[in-house]
Amino acid sequence: MADSLATWMPPLASLDDALLRYLDQTGVAVLVKDLTSGRFTAASPCAPRVLVASQDIVGQTDAELFDAVQAVALRAADQQAVALGTAYAGEHRIERHGERREYVVWRHPVPASGEQGPRILSCWQDVTEQRKRDVLVQATLAQLEEQQKANAELRREMQDNQVRDSVSGLYHRAHFEEQLRREADLSSREQREFAIVSVSIDGMDQIRETYGADSCERVVEALGRLLKANTRAMDSPCRLGGDRFTVLLSGVGLATAHSRMEHLRKACSQHIVAFNGQQIPFTVSMGVASFPHTAGSVEELMRSADRAMAASRAKGGNHLTLASIQFVPAT
Repeated sequence: MADSLATWMPPLASLDDALLRYLDQTGVAVLVKDLTSGRFTAASPCAPRVLVASQDIVGQTDAELFDAVQAVALRAADQQAVALGTAYAGEHRIERHGERREYVVWRHPVPASGEQGPRILSCWQDVTEQRKRDVLVQATLAQLEEQQKANAELRREMQDNQVRDSVSGLYHRAHFEEQLRREADLSSREQREFAIVSVSIDGMDQIRETYGADSCERVVEALGRLLKANTRAMDSPCRLGGDRFTVLLSGVGLATAHSRMEHLRKACSQHIVAFNGQQIPFTVSMGVASFPHTAGSVEELMRSADRAMAASRAKGGNHLTLASIQFVPAT
């Protein structure tokens, strides 16, 4: 092939030799096809390599270079470029010698001139390896994203373990006390109620003696699940230690707290813990106090709830007692 682009395609002599050499060096094949005959009339030096052609491209048709399905797709792309009357870019996946190659092809229709009929100037770039790298990059990024999610989940679990009891899954005392202080401050600013519930498991010593020491952990696990299931995300159920628990019910008054905790009491009394082939029933005693109606300070609120819970235990357990409402005499 002559070095000059004008030599093999005179109508496009405006494309200088430097451009042709640049395209050739970058692996972009330039081809010219006669639309009347469908045969390629010119091809840049790198075209056979780019198209993985085992025969000379010049003088061949799409049907002679590619299979029938691919030839039809290429012909349709040529016709679309002609219909648009301007440059047109498309993508083609072509099977070459048992391997699928991917190409980006730019087409530009060239009107008939002199003795030459209408033609298509096309530039072919093999992007197979680039697409493989893109797929690898996307897979790597997806893997990194999954790893980041796993690391974030691990960090959340580690942070959660610092504020939650390992057996019940409920908050530790320190986290509960922090939430309690925040709720008390919010209540004072916005003049709204909140409630505290003291909870103890009835007859824990008898459960231990009857079913073994490990059975107590299974009961604590069960109560932890029931407490989480019967409270909201804004509430703070906590295990104080042993058989003692407490719940902060955010933004609710004494009546609402009573209704919710009565539902929990019944759920506990109907729950059976399976352990070593045995069925362990358990009940709880509860005391409910609210701020500011049954206590004017956080410390008194906790004592008020504990006194109400002790009253429930004194009645034989499986009971819920409301703390007494304070009556402030009018001045």
